[in-house]
Amino acid sequence: MVELGDDRVIYAFSSDMDPALTIPSGQTVRIRTKDCFGNQLSGPEDELDEIDWDAINPATGPIFVEGATAGGALKVAIEDIEFDGHAACCTGKDEGVYGDKLNGWSTHFCQIEDEALVWNDALRIPLNPMIGVIGVAPTGKAVNCGTPGSHGGNMDNTAITTGATLYFPVAVDGALFGLGDMHAVMGDGEVSVSGAEAPGWATVTLTALPELALIDPVIENAESFGIIASADSLDAAADRAVHRMVELIAEHSSMPVPEAVMLLSLVGDVQVCQMVDPQKTVRFMVPKYVLEAVGFDWPY
Repeated sequence: MVELGDDRVIYAFSSDMDPALTIPSGQTVRIRTKDCFGNQLSGPEDELDEIDWDAINPATGPIFVEGATAGGALKVAIEDIEFDGHAACCTGKDEGVYGDKLNGWSTHFCQIEDEALVWNDALRIPLNPMIGVIGVAPTGKAVNCGTPGSHGGNMDNTAITTGATLYFPVAVDGALFGLGDMHAVMGDGEVSVSGAEAPGWATVTLTALPELALIDPVIENAESFGIIASADSLDAAADRAVHRMVELIAEHSSMPVPEAVMLLSLVGDVQVCQMVDPQKTVRFMVPKYVLEAVGFDWPY
């Protein structure tokens, strides 16, 4: 295993980035991450109005993966997520779903103890570790780390946790992978515009799959398989995810498309990831037992 510290961060995914680290395909990397505020908040006395907003949503990287080629895919297995002992939440005027009713910034600081987020003396919330920003470089214009897309980015997907495997479409040789914005706890939707933002370490294994062509990220865990899609609205993101899932089933099985659509209406779940970023993100998840029964062949 190799390590990459948080002294090398990016604020946008771009094909012009110089690698912070170059690794062979199949390498496991332990990556240090800052929180979404760039570690600029240390306690309740710190004001969000006083931080450097150009240093928000840093991702550690980029990592050049040997063998990853444009037109192929990058497999990312999430092995472990570790947090420091604290987290911060925020909301504010014109931020999140309820921001139209708020007049200024508010923050809430929590400790992380014994696999729980300590909200206050009366409430301890079980940890739900996840990675908010994770992805690869797109072609063309750079995409800031606060915006999700087909390259990944700020998808804020609670299913991106220990034990999950992601597959990203690679647009540039080496993939130029990065991650950050980890959350100790977050609900689907991220309605305030933040989760429990926490610095820490993420351990991932990065494998080049030059033969796999994808349009949007794919996610897999022990129970389910799905598509992650981002668009201008939740409706458009859900529509995109369903279309991609039908196309994937058609490509990797002999099931007729009309049958696949009817089956997905019975067993597929459209799940909201986040509804507060410049692009909204959903995941469309299908149980693996169903895919196995219809002969879905995913050899990766």
